Amino acid sequence: MRLASVTVDGTRRAGAVNEAEGMVALLPSAIGTVDDIVRGGPAALDAVRAALADARPVPLREVRLESPLHPFNRDILCTGWNYWDHFEESQGMREGQDPPQRPEHPAFFTKGPGTVIGPADEIASDPELSAKWDYEAEIALVIGRDGRSIPEEKALEHVFGYLVANDVSQRDLQRAHGGQWLKGKSIDGTMPLGPWLTTADEIDDLEGLRVQCEVNGVLLQNASSAQMAFSFAQVIAELSRGMTLRAGDVVLTGTPSGIGSAHEPQIFLKDGDVIVTRVSRLGELRNEVRRARLT
Repeated sequence: MRLASVTVDGTRRAGAVNEAEGMVALLPSAIGTVDDIVRGGPAALDAVRAALADARPVPLREVRLESPLHPFNRDILCTGWNYWDHFEESQGMREGQDPPQRPEHPAFFTKGPGTVIGPADEIASDPELSAKWDYEAEIALVIGRDGRSIPEEKALEHVFGYLVANDVSQRDLQRAHGGQWLKGKSIDGTMPLGPWLTTADEIDDLEGLRVQCEVNGVLLQNASSAQMAFSFAQVIAELSRGMTLRAGDVVLTGTPSGIGSAHEPQIFLKDGDVIVTRVSRLGELRNEVRRARLT
């Protein structure tokens, strides 16, 4: 099932997407939001399935797709350096912040929830704030069941579903604040998320997902989830060790090689650029960079 948050006739609704037919079935308001469905567990999904028999289908082109989840439990949870080719392409470019060797454990950081925008929204960009706006195509997962210190072999049981994200980053801010990444990852209105939330039962091959990013029609990132340094299950197990993950938490799982700051010459986003972020079987984001005053 593909669950979307849509605005139709000025009202935000949950819907179930039939991508092949370009339609979305609007769910009754009693079902609640996509967040309610995620936090409601199997019973909430059963209610969705029952409601689909009488749900009104409308063309996707007639609704506005929003970020599937909103608001959030807390900051977006993120994984860094989770494709070795990406880790290695930036060696020597981290301005003294290079680790001495490949990490033995995933690197984690957070992004403020105010970063999140919808799958077709404009990405805010302010050159007065940063001169180095970079793209990062990623697979995101959504926790569907609370858990702490989750064993790796049971980790995927805690995943509700998967979606597409672009962890747009400001490289100069990322380097400027003591080596931690929060500031350079948390600028308002910069992280598209969506286009819908695909439930875990729809994805039977987690190592067969293709992650791509195009800027102005040029393919700059193109990798398989099989290339991840730490699997989805490993990420969940390590992140949850001693720390409770809750239903509705969003976890980004890392970007592959091809980021703008690692190109020669470097490629940074500018006003008017069109970014297409796609993951096979999960959908596509299409966002235009638009200059905005953020300072």
